[in-house]
Amino acid sequence: MKQQDNNNVPSVCFFGIYDPSYSRNRVLVRGFEENGYKVFHCRVDPKKHKGILKFFLLVREYLSVRKNKIDVVIVAFPGHTVVWLARILFDSHIIFDAFVSLYNSNVEDRKRYRAFSLHSLRDQFLDWYSMKIASIIFFDTNAQIGYVAKKFNISVQKFRRVFVGTDDTVFYPREQKDNHGHFIVHFHGTFIPLHGIEYIIDAAKLLEDDPDIIFEIIGDGQERKGIEEKISAVGGGKNIRLFPRMSYEELATSIVRADICLGIFGATSKAAIVIPNKVFEALASQRALITMKSEAINELALDGQNMLLCNPGDPRDIANKILLLKQDMVLRNKIALHGYQLFTKKLTPSILVKHLISTL
Repeated sequence: MKQQDNNNVPSVCFFGIYDPSYSRNRVLVRGFEENGYKVFHCRVDPKKHKGILKFFLLVREYLSVRKNKIDVVIVAFPGHTVVWLARILFDSHIIFDAFVSLYNSNVEDRKRYRAFSLHSLRDQFLDWYSMKIASIIFFDTNAQIGYVAKKFNISVQKFRRVFVGTDDTVFYPREQKDNHGHFIVHFHGTFIPLHGIEYIIDAAKLLEDDPDIIFEIIGDGQERKGIEEKISAVGGGKNIRLFPRMSYEELATSIVRADICLGIFGATSKAAIVIPNKVFEALASQRALITMKSEAINELALDGQNMLLCNPGDPRDIANKILLLKQDMVLRNKIALHGYQLFTKKLTPSILVKHLISTL
Protein backbone atom coordinates (compact mmCIF):
# COMPACT_ATOMS: atom_id res chain seq x y z
CA MET A 1 0.00 0.00 0.00
CA LYS A 2 1.61 3.26 -1.12
CA GLN A 3 1.92 6.28 1.09
CA GLN A 4 -0.65 8.91 0.26
CA ASP A 5 0.59 12.09 -1.47
CA ASN A 6 -1.21 15.05 0.12
CA ASN A 7 -1.17 16.87 -3.23
CA ASN A 8 -3.23 14.13 -4.85
CA VAL A 9 -6.68 12.71 -4.31
CA PRO A 10 -6.49 9.60 -2.09
CA SER A 11 -7.61 6.37 -3.70
CA VAL A 12 -8.98 2.98 -2.75
CA CYS A 13 -9.21 -0.19 -4.82
CA PHE A 14 -11.92 -2.73 -4.07
CA PHE A 15 -10.69 -6.16 -5.11
CA GLY A 16 -12.31 -9.55 -5.58
CA ILE A 17 -15.44 -11.41 -6.61
CA TYR A 18 -17.87 -9.15 -4.76
CA ASP A 19 -21.26 -7.83 -5.84
CA PRO A 20 -21.02 -4.01 -5.89
CA SER A 21 -24.80 -3.73 -5.44
CA TYR A 22 -24.78 -5.71 -2.17
CA SER A 23 -25.59 -3.47 0.78
CA ARG A 24 -22.27 -3.93 2.61
CA ASN A 25 -20.25 -3.05 -0.48
CA ARG A 26 -22.51 -0.16 -1.50
CA VAL A 27 -22.04 1.43 1.91
CA LEU A 28 -18.25 1.17 1.85
CA VAL A 29 -17.89 2.40 -1.73
CA ARG A 30 -20.20 5.37 -1.14
CA GLY A 31 -18.52 6.14 2.15
CA PHE A 32 -15.08 6.35 0.58
CA GLU A 33 -16.42 8.46 -2.30
CA GLU A 34 -18.09 10.87 0.12
CA ASN A 35 -14.82 11.17 2.03
CA GLY A 36 -13.01 12.33 -1.08
CA TYR A 37 -11.47 9.06 -2.26
CA LYS A 38 -11.19 8.02 -5.87
CA VAL A 39 -12.57 4.48 -6.09
CA PHE A 40 -11.21 1.78 -8.39
CA HIS A 41 -12.81 -1.61 -8.89
CA CYS A 42 -10.79 -4.73 -9.63
CA ARG A 43 -13.46 -7.41 -9.74
CA VAL A 44 -14.77 -10.44 -11.58
CA ASP A 45 -18.34 -11.72 -11.48
CA PRO A 46 -18.13 -15.30 -10.11
CA LYS A 47 -21.58 -16.10 -11.51
CA LYS A 48 -20.22 -15.59 -15.02
CA HIS A 49 -16.69 -16.87 -14.46
CA LYS A 50 -16.48 -19.94 -12.25
CA GLY A 51 -13.61 -22.09 -11.06
CA ILE A 52 -9.97 -21.09 -11.47
CA LEU A 53 -10.77 -18.90 -14.48
CA LYS A 54 -11.85 -16.10 -12.16
CA PHE A 55 -8.36 -15.91 -10.67
CA PHE A 56 -6.74 -15.39 -14.07
CA LEU A 57 -9.34 -12.77 -14.93
CA LEU A 58 -8.65 -10.98 -11.64
CA VAL A 59 -4.97 -10.81 -12.60
CA ARG A 60 -6.00 -9.25 -15.91
CA GLU A 61 -8.16 -6.70 -14.09
CA TYR A 62 -5.26 -5.94 -11.78
CA LEU A 63 -2.99 -5.21 -14.75
CA SER A 64 -5.48 -2.58 -15.92
CA VAL A 65 -5.65 -0.75 -12.57
CA ARG A 66 -2.05 -1.00 -11.35
CA LYS A 67 -1.00 2.05 -13.37
CA ASN A 68 -3.04 4.16 -10.95
CA LYS A 69 -1.86 5.34 -7.56
CA ILE A 70 -3.60 3.07 -5.04
CA ASP A 71 -3.44 4.08 -1.38
CA VAL A 72 -5.79 1.48 0.10
CA VAL A 73 -6.64 -2.04 -1.10
CA ILE A 74 -9.78 -3.68 0.29
CA VAL A 75 -10.70 -7.27 -0.50
CA ALA A 76 -14.47 -6.87 -0.49
CA PHE A 77 -17.09 -9.31 0.78
CA PRO A 78 -17.22 -12.17 -0.06
CA GLY A 79 -13.46 -12.43 -0.34
CA HIS A 80 -12.16 -15.37 1.70
CA THR A 81 -11.04 -17.22 -1.45
CA VAL A 82 -9.15 -14.31 -3.05
CA VAL A 83 -7.24 -12.62 -0.21
CA TRP A 84 -4.15 -14.67 -1.08
CA LEU A 85 -4.22 -13.34 -4.65
CA ALA A 86 -4.58 -9.73 -3.53
CA ARG A 87 -1.61 -10.25 -1.20
CA ILE A 88 0.52 -11.43 -4.14
CA LEU A 89 -0.61 -8.77 -6.62
CA PHE A 90 -0.47 -5.68 -4.44
CA ASP A 91 1.72 -6.01 -1.37
CA SER A 92 1.55 -7.20 2.21
CA HIS A 93 -0.74 -4.36 3.35
CA ILE A 94 -4.11 -5.84 2.40
CA ILE A 95 -7.37 -4.95 4.13
CA PHE A 96 -9.92 -7.76 4.23
CA ASP A 97 -13.61 -7.09 4.79
CA ALA A 98 -14.31 -10.57 6.13
CA PHE A 99 -17.76 -9.52 7.40
CA VAL A 100 -18.69 -13.12 8.32
CA SER A 101 -17.00 -16.31 9.42
CA LEU A 102 -17.70 -19.03 6.86
CA TYR A 103 -17.53 -21.68 9.57
CA ASN A 104 -19.91 -19.84 11.88
CA SER A 105 -22.38 -19.20 9.05
CA ASN A 106 -22.35 -22.57 7.28
CA VAL A 107 -21.71 -24.99 10.14
CA GLU A 108 -22.83 -23.41 13.41
CA ASP A 109 -25.77 -21.35 12.12
CA ARG A 110 -27.15 -22.80 8.89
CA LYS A 111 -25.92 -26.34 9.67
CA ARG A 112 -25.17 -26.97 6.02
CA TYR A 113 -22.27 -29.26 6.94
CA ARG A 114 -21.33 -31.49 9.85
CA ALA A 115 -18.74 -30.06 12.22
CA PHE A 116 -15.82 -32.27 11.08
CA SER A 117 -16.74 -32.76 7.43
CA LEU A 118 -14.36 -31.78 4.63
CA HIS A 119 -16.53 -28.75 3.85
CA SER A 120 -16.34 -27.67 7.47
CA LEU A 121 -12.54 -28.06 7.55
CA ARG A 122 -12.31 -26.07 4.31
CA ASP A 123 -14.34 -23.21 5.79
CA GLN A 124 -12.24 -23.19 8.95
CA PHE A 125 -9.06 -23.03 6.90
CA LEU A 126 -10.37 -20.22 4.68
CA ASP A 127 -11.45 -18.23 7.74
CA TRP A 128 -8.08 -18.68 9.46
CA TYR A 129 -5.77 -18.25 6.47
CA SER A 130 -7.51 -15.23 4.92
CA MET A 131 -7.44 -13.39 8.25
CA LYS A 132 -3.88 -14.49 9.02
CA ILE A 133 -2.42 -12.97 5.84
CA ALA A 134 -4.48 -9.75 5.89
CA SER A 135 -3.03 -6.69 7.62
CA ILE A 136 -6.41 -5.33 8.75
CA ILE A 137 -9.74 -7.16 9.01
CA PHE A 138 -13.25 -5.71 9.07
CA PHE A 139 -16.21 -7.19 10.93
CA ASP A 140 -19.52 -5.55 11.73
CA THR A 141 -19.61 -5.88 15.53
CA ASN A 142 -17.20 -6.18 18.43
CA ALA A 143 -19.13 -9.29 19.45
CA GLN A 144 -18.22 -10.99 16.18
CA ILE A 145 -14.62 -9.77 16.42
CA GLY A 146 -14.39 -11.38 19.85
CA TYR A 147 -15.71 -14.66 18.45
CA VAL A 148 -13.36 -14.92 15.45
CA ALA A 149 -10.29 -13.63 17.29
CA LYS A 150 -10.67 -16.39 19.88
CA LYS A 151 -11.86 -19.11 17.49
CA PHE A 152 -9.04 -18.63 14.98
CA ASN A 153 -6.32 -17.26 17.27
CA ILE A 154 -6.01 -13.92 15.44
CA SER A 155 -4.65 -10.84 17.20
CA VAL A 156 -7.51 -8.54 18.15
CA GLN A 157 -5.30 -5.59 17.13
CA LYS A 158 -5.84 -6.50 13.47
CA PHE A 159 -9.60 -5.97 13.61
CA ARG A 160 -11.73 -2.91 12.95
CA ARG A 161 -15.46 -2.73 13.68
CA VAL A 162 -17.43 -1.34 10.75
CA PHE A 163 -21.18 -1.38 11.35
CA VAL A 164 -23.24 -2.52 8.36
CA GLY A 165 -25.13 0.76 7.90
CA THR A 166 -27.22 1.20 4.77
CA ASP A 167 -27.52 3.35 1.67
CA ASP A 168 -29.40 6.44 2.85
CA THR A 169 -30.19 7.48 -0.72
CA VAL A 170 -32.47 4.41 -0.85
CA PHE A 171 -33.65 4.05 2.76
CA TYR A 172 -34.81 7.33 4.28
CA PRO A 173 -37.91 8.68 6.09
CA ARG A 174 -41.02 8.92 3.95
CA GLU A 175 -44.64 9.54 4.76
CA GLN A 176 -46.44 6.31 5.56
CA LYS A 177 -48.84 5.02 2.94
CA ASP A 178 -52.51 4.54 3.81
CA ASN A 179 -52.93 1.02 5.19
CA HIS A 180 -56.75 1.24 5.29
CA GLY A 181 -56.85 0.78 9.05
CA HIS A 182 -54.35 -2.07 9.18
CA PHE A 183 -51.31 -2.09 11.46
CA ILE A 184 -48.46 -3.42 9.31
CA VAL A 185 -45.64 -5.41 10.90
CA HIS A 186 -42.80 -5.68 8.37
CA PHE A 187 -40.04 -8.28 8.07
CA HIS A 188 -37.64 -8.88 5.21
CA GLY A 189 -34.62 -11.11 4.90
CA THR A 190 -33.16 -14.43 3.85
CA PHE A 191 -34.96 -17.39 5.37
CA ILE A 192 -32.12 -18.73 7.52
CA PRO A 193 -31.94 -19.83 11.18
CA LEU A 194 -30.49 -16.64 12.68
CA HIS A 195 -33.54 -14.63 11.60
CA GLY A 196 -35.93 -16.78 13.64
CA ILE A 197 -38.83 -16.41 11.22
CA GLU A 198 -40.62 -19.35 12.86
CA TYR A 199 -40.96 -17.25 16.02
CA ILE A 200 -42.47 -14.40 14.01
CA ILE A 201 -45.07 -16.82 12.64
CA ASP A 202 -45.86 -18.05 16.15
CA ALA A 203 -46.23 -14.42 17.29
CA ALA A 204 -48.59 -13.81 14.38
CA LYS A 205 -50.67 -16.79 15.53
CA LEU A 206 -50.89 -15.30 19.03
CA LEU A 207 -52.15 -12.03 17.54
CA GLU A 208 -54.53 -13.45 14.94
CA ASP A 209 -57.64 -12.32 16.83
CA ASP A 210 -56.63 -8.68 16.40
CA PRO A 211 -58.17 -7.82 13.00
CA ASP A 212 -55.93 -4.77 12.52
CA ILE A 213 -52.52 -6.46 12.65
CA ILE A 214 -51.04 -7.74 9.39
CA PHE A 215 -47.59 -9.34 9.10
CA GLU A 216 -45.77 -8.77 5.81
CA ILE A 217 -42.89 -11.25 5.44
CA ILE A 218 -40.62 -10.74 2.44
CA GLY A 219 -37.82 -13.02 1.31
CA ASP A 220 -36.61 -16.45 0.32
CA GLY A 221 -33.89 -18.91 1.22
CA GLN A 222 -32.85 -22.13 2.93
CA GLU A 223 -35.94 -22.40 5.16
CA ARG A 224 -38.60 -21.25 2.67
CA LYS A 225 -40.34 -24.63 2.44
CA GLY A 226 -40.32 -25.07 6.21
CA ILE A 227 -41.73 -21.57 6.71
CA GLU A 228 -44.58 -22.24 4.27
CA GLU A 229 -45.33 -25.53 6.03
CA LYS A 230 -45.35 -23.82 9.42
CA ILE A 231 -47.76 -21.16 8.18
CA SER A 232 -50.09 -23.94 7.00
CA ALA A 233 -49.70 -25.77 10.31
CA VAL A 234 -50.90 -22.74 12.30
CA GLY A 235 -54.04 -22.43 10.22
CA GLY A 236 -52.88 -20.74 7.07
CA GLY A 237 -51.67 -17.54 8.66
CA LYS A 238 -54.75 -15.41 8.04
CA ASN A 239 -52.83 -12.34 9.23
CA ILE A 240 -49.63 -13.16 7.29
CA ARG A 241 -48.79 -11.96 3.79
CA LEU A 242 -45.81 -13.78 2.29
CA PHE A 243 -43.91 -12.05 -0.53
CA PRO A 244 -40.95 -13.22 -2.65
CA ARG A 245 -37.52 -11.62 -2.53
CA MET A 246 -37.52 -7.95 -3.58
CA SER A 247 -34.92 -5.58 -4.93
CA TYR A 248 -33.21 -3.06 -2.67
CA GLU A 249 -35.42 -0.26 -3.97
CA GLU A 250 -38.61 -2.33 -3.69
CA LEU A 251 -37.80 -3.10 -0.05
CA ALA A 252 -37.47 0.60 0.71
CA THR A 253 -40.91 1.19 -0.80
CA SER A 254 -42.37 -1.72 1.16
CA ILE A 255 -41.07 -0.32 4.45
CA VAL A 256 -43.06 2.86 3.76
CA ARG A 257 -46.22 0.81 4.43
CA ALA A 258 -44.93 -0.42 7.78
CA ASP A 259 -45.97 0.76 11.23
CA ILE A 260 -43.12 -1.21 12.79
CA CYS A 261 -40.22 -3.33 11.50
CA LEU A 262 -38.86 -6.58 12.88
CA GLY A 263 -35.20 -7.52 13.21
CA ILE A 264 -33.93 -10.98 14.15
CA PHE A 265 -35.02 -13.46 16.82
CA GLY A 266 -33.07 -16.68 16.21
CA ALA A 267 -31.70 -18.55 19.21
CA THR A 268 -28.38 -19.28 17.46
CA SER A 269 -24.77 -18.38 18.18
CA LYS A 270 -24.53 -16.23 15.07
CA ALA A 271 -27.70 -14.27 15.86
CA ALA A 272 -26.07 -13.18 19.12
CA ILE A 273 -23.00 -11.63 17.46
CA VAL A 274 -24.33 -9.85 14.35
CA ILE A 275 -26.57 -6.89 13.53
CA PRO A 276 -28.19 -7.52 10.13
CA ASN A 277 -28.97 -5.13 7.28
CA LYS A 278 -32.65 -4.92 8.16
CA VAL A 279 -31.91 -3.24 11.50
CA PHE A 280 -30.10 -0.35 9.82
CA GLU A 281 -32.70 -0.11 7.06
CA ALA A 282 -35.47 0.31 9.65
CA LEU A 283 -33.47 2.97 11.53
CA ALA A 284 -32.72 4.86 8.31
CA SER A 285 -36.40 4.72 7.30
CA GLN A 286 -37.50 6.09 10.70
CA ARG A 287 -39.58 3.06 11.58
CA ALA A 288 -39.90 1.69 15.11
CA LEU A 289 -37.85 -1.50 15.39
CA ILE A 290 -38.28 -4.65 17.48
CA THR A 291 -35.34 -7.05 17.60
CA MET A 292 -33.78 -9.57 19.97
CA LYS A 293 -31.56 -8.88 22.94
CA SER A 294 -27.95 -9.82 22.19
CA GLU A 295 -24.34 -8.96 22.87
CA ALA A 296 -24.13 -7.38 19.41
CA ILE A 297 -27.24 -5.20 19.56
CA ASN A 298 -26.07 -3.79 22.89
CA GLU A 299 -23.37 -1.99 20.89
CA LEU A 300 -26.15 0.22 19.48
CA ALA A 301 -29.39 -0.23 21.37
CA LEU A 302 -30.99 1.75 24.14
CA ASP A 303 -33.97 -0.46 24.90
CA GLY A 304 -37.20 1.53 24.83
CA GLN A 305 -35.40 4.56 23.42
CA ASN A 306 -34.10 3.85 19.89
CA MET A 307 -35.48 0.31 19.51
CA LEU A 308 -37.45 -2.25 21.51
CA LEU A 309 -35.73 -5.47 22.56
CA CYS A 310 -37.23 -8.87 23.30
CA ASN A 311 -35.96 -12.29 24.29
CA PRO A 312 -34.51 -14.46 21.50
CA GLY A 313 -36.74 -17.31 20.36
CA ASP A 314 -39.73 -16.01 22.35
CA PRO A 315 -42.94 -15.56 20.30
CA ARG A 316 -44.93 -14.36 23.31
CA ASP A 317 -42.44 -11.57 23.98
CA ILE A 318 -42.45 -10.58 20.30
CA ALA A 319 -46.26 -10.46 20.33
CA ASN A 320 -46.33 -8.41 23.54
CA LYS A 321 -43.86 -5.88 22.14
CA ILE A 322 -45.90 -5.55 18.94
CA LEU A 323 -49.06 -4.89 20.96
CA LEU A 324 -47.23 -2.35 23.11
CA LEU A 325 -46.16 -0.33 20.07
CA LYS A 326 -49.58 -0.67 18.44
CA GLN A 327 -51.31 0.68 21.53
CA ASP A 328 -48.77 3.41 22.37
CA MET A 329 -48.29 5.71 19.38
CA VAL A 330 -46.21 8.17 21.43
CA LEU A 331 -43.71 5.45 22.31
CA ARG A 332 -43.72 4.14 18.74
CA ASN A 333 -42.97 7.56 17.30
CA LYS A 334 -40.30 8.25 19.94
CA ILE A 335 -38.48 5.02 19.16
CA ALA A 336 -38.70 5.68 15.42
CA LEU A 337 -37.32 9.21 15.80
CA HIS A 338 -34.51 8.27 18.18
CA GLY A 339 -33.57 5.35 15.95
CA TYR A 340 -33.33 7.68 12.97
CA GLN A 341 -31.24 10.14 14.98
CA LEU A 342 -28.88 7.30 15.91
CA PHE A 343 -28.53 6.46 12.22
CA THR A 344 -27.85 10.02 11.08
CA LYS A 345 -25.29 10.63 13.85
CA LYS A 346 -23.32 7.38 13.64
CA LEU A 347 -24.35 5.06 10.84
CA THR A 348 -24.48 6.80 7.44
CA PRO A 349 -21.94 5.62 4.84
CA SER A 350 -20.00 8.88 5.10
CA ILE A 351 -19.76 8.78 8.91
CA LEU A 352 -18.90 5.08 9.09
CA VAL A 353 -16.05 5.39 6.60
CA LYS A 354 -14.79 8.68 8.06
CA HIS A 355 -14.35 6.91 11.39
CA LEU A 356 -12.82 3.89 9.66
CA ILE A 357 -10.24 6.02 7.81
CA SER A 358 -9.10 7.48 11.12
CA THR A 359 -8.22 3.96 12.35
CA LEU A 360 -6.25 2.76 9.31
